[in-house]
Amino acid sequence: MTKTLNLTKELILKKSITPVDDGCQDLLISHLESLGFTIDKLPSGEVTNFYARKGNEAPLLVFAGHTDVVPPGPLKEWTSPPFEPTVKNNRLYGRGAADMKTSLAAFIVSIEEFLTENKDHKGSIGLLITSDEEGIATDGTVKIVEALKNKKEKIDFCIVGEPTCVSKFGDTIKNGRRGSLSAKLKVKGIQGHIAYPELIKNPIHTVAPVIDELVNTIWDEGNEYFPKTSWQISNINGGTGATNVVPGFVEILFNFRYSSESTSDILMENVEKILGKHQLDYDIDWQHSGEPYLTETGSLVNALSDAVKEITGNEPTISTTGGTSDGRFIAKICDQVVEFGPINESIHKINENVNIDDIETLKNIYKLAILKILK
Repeated sequence: MTKTLNLTKELILKKSITPVDDGCQDLLISHLESLGFTIDKLPSGEVTNFYARKGNEAPLLVFAGHTDVVPPGPLKEWTSPPFEPTVKNNRLYGRGAADMKTSLAAFIVSIEEFLTENKDHKGSIGLLITSDEEGIATDGTVKIVEALKNKKEKIDFCIVGEPTCVSKFGDTIKNGRRGSLSAKLKVKGIQGHIAYPELIKNPIHTVAPVIDELVNTIWDEGNEYFPKTSWQISNINGGTGATNVVPGFVEILFNFRYSSESTSDILMENVEKILGKHQLDYDIDWQHSGEPYLTETGSLVNALSDAVKEITGNEPTISTTGGTSDGRFIAKICDQVVEFGPINESIHKINENVNIDDIETLKNIYKLAILKILK
């Protein structure tokens, strides 16, 4: 077994269900301290965070990630216990195998090997690690970024270890993410007996044309980096459970995943114009969880892309698809942020797993990327 595989297995053993870290970060810190890193522990509430740095010179390359994982779900559906790393058919099974304990182990071993082989490298290396990425993300990376802003710490390059590959290892690098804007819309009506329409006001009926208009609105056309903005309903709840009662209100949960051609303010304004046009009696509660961020093709994208090609032979697609990530916070203090990690097909699923061969390959890609940036 390689050092990277061994460290990945040690991390999977720890039941770090968000926001609990369960000792993962202490394990990482023990490796980093032996390499001469300075460690700043930055806990916030129930969340464990740290920032590590070795060197004082620019440029500063930071690896960012999270030790927390999502709950395993029904244990009886796992073919092996989720927190007992198990190798079968050349795959490593366990919660966090793909998202993202393999990446964390690859960070550590790639840095260790790079420092051993390149004692006179330029620049500095850092790590930014949280246990709050899979949760509500209010006490994790965002808090570390605040602390670094207060220290006037400037990050030049950041690689986030999220699982980005789709069907073949090395096929996708993320150079940005769409913004995310959610809302809970409560449309009010008048509850009553379904047989007396003159005495009721059915909020499901009144909101139906609004839904139709929102579904068919073109919010923007996207651009060369981002697909067009998408509006989707995730939940509709209304009714008392009785078949002869019209509800007094209906609640709708919806979300925008939006491109850099739109802003959260414009999207909220346009939705409320549509609601007003249809003269609904409503309340709406908005939640903005992330602005879009983008790293255009440049030194970091090229270095990582070239490293992927040289190690795997694959030409990675540069993409902004998928959900949000903590890259949205780091982009506030770093102009070049990219994401690269294992295949994401099994993340958050029962029997999450990663190909054993990909673990060492990922480490080698990270090490070559460091070399290209800091040599």
